[in-house]
Amino acid sequence: MTPDSTELPPALWARLTARPLWDFALALYAREGVEAACLHLQDDAGLDVCELLWRCWLFHHGLQPADEPAGLDEIRRWQQEVTTPLRRLRRTLKAEAATRPAVAALRRTLQRAELAAERETLTRLEALTADCRPISLPSADPGLKEHLADYLQLQKKSHLSALQRLEGSLDPSRGPR
Repeated sequence: MTPDSTELPPALWARLTARPLWDFALALYAREGVEAACLHLQDDAGLDVCELLWRCWLFHHGLQPADEPAGLDEIRRWQQEVTTPLRRLRRTLKAEAATRPAVAALRRTLQRAELAAERETLTRLEALTADCRPISLPSADPGLKEHLADYLQLQKKSHLSALQRLEGSLDPSRGPR
């Protein structure tokens, strides 16, 4: 792939679509410690979990965006205006849901809506991949932790530990790279 290419080579696109972002995200998130690491980075560092999982998916395939994709701002806006309020409402109702069945049912509805919004985010991020001009990571890349810590400008020890947990949870072979 050349740096000025605007399209993914067919073989690379086939690899990416063979394991869609949603499937990759579900599998990674289900691994031990990943949910806690992602939520820590979300709550303590202000990172978006869906974007983080998208960047892990790209890294897994040996890629990174060449630069900040134009459509990423719109996806971030979606997360802030749709997903975040659903999450905030769901979390707010947690204590009351423990004692009130009707509130518990409402909270489950909000949880399903939040998950649907996150799935839409991941769908948009995957679609953005085709247009974001991803480039190959250097063959001697520093690893996910260093790569994302540098990009996201994270220095706090707990954030670096969370990134280390994500890196350790990716397939040991680091996938099809």
